[in-house]
Amino acid sequence: MAVEIILDAGHGGFDKGATYKELVEKDQVLQLTLDVGRRLEALGYVVKYIRTTDIYESPYQKAEKANELGGDYFLSFHRNYAVEDNLYHGVQSLVYDLENEKDIAMATTLNQQLELVGFQDLGVEEVKDLIVLRETDMPAVLLEVGFINSEIDNALWKNRYPEIVDAIVSAIQIVAPLPKEAPVGRRAVSAVALSPGYYVQTGVFKHDINAAYQLERLHMLGYDGMIYYEKPYYGVWIGPMKDLEESVVLQNKLRKDGYRTFIVSDGMEEIIT
Repeated sequence: MAVEIILDAGHGGFDKGATYKELVEKDQVLQLTLDVGRRLEALGYVVKYIRTTDIYESPYQKAEKANELGGDYFLSFHRNYAVEDNLYHGVQSLVYDLENEKDIAMATTLNQQLELVGFQDLGVEEVKDLIVLRETDMPAVLLEVGFINSEIDNALWKNRYPEIVDAIVSAIQIVAPLPKEAPVGRRAVSAVALSPGYYVQTGVFKHDINAAYQLERLHMLGYDGMIYYEKPYYGVWIGPMKDLEESVVLQNKLRKDGYRTFIVSDGMEEIIT
């Protein structure tokens, strides 16, 4: 059964959202929405979008569209704004009801994963008057990805943007994991069987020699791993871990060692040792 995620890029059209210097909230969150969506789709999630272009829809229209689309989770991306520049910094999640376990699980996990990127975790807040949270039928979170008028948060957006995308995708994987199914269209290129479990991908390379060098460096650091091939790229996988929680711990350790990471599940057949 597919897992369906509805992504909303806040604001749009004449509604720019918050602005700071050359930064415009509606543009930043649209790019984030599209990048997160592409990553989720590549993993096998069904992603539905409230907007993919610079158009305006009212909060009621957004909620109505989300309900028409249907989905397992609704996630709305925003940037926060303080009354004074550099007064606050950090990531915050907003929900309609603190008693809703699914809302809290997604909100808390998003904050935790983004904290690993470098954001301060400002917690989860209940807000009853936000229409996109109140009127949507599915679990919903409004994510404030840092303050747009904070130099600290903007430095993270500039220098660690791919990791911000990774963190959001990882949070969704943790809270709304895909059912375990073997990917379609894989062809075995090695007699080596892939052990069941979860792996952490640490890089994708066009040439096998570069993947081998990456894996050698990881072996020197004490990690066990392998190279998998899916034409035309070679990926470096570390693992396996028996469950998603253990793979998240491994992912966090690899990130602290300076690697950009991505969690993948078993079922891949194209494995090269």
